[in-house]
Amino acid sequence: MLPRRARSPYLEQANRSPLEFLSRHLRGDWGDLCPEDKTENELSLKHGFRLLSSYRVSETEKLWIITEADRSVTTLLLPAEY
Repeated sequence: MLPRRARSPYLEQANRSPLEFLSRHLRGDWGDLCPEDKTENELSLKHGFRLLSSYRVSETEKLWIITEADRSVTTLLLPAEY
């Protein structure tokens, strides 16, 4: 797991931990994705493609979690960092 700026002021201000969101990602709770992206994640689990989750941290900020296709790296980042 590679936390980029996951310990951001946004998470701290919202009193949220990156582990809370990582746990959801690991359980297959993809967060605030559209139905098509959630379906894509389900296919990605079966066929070994990249996984994406998106979680609302506050009214204005999101946190993305991306697991690479080979499952070697999971990155937590803000959309602006992508």
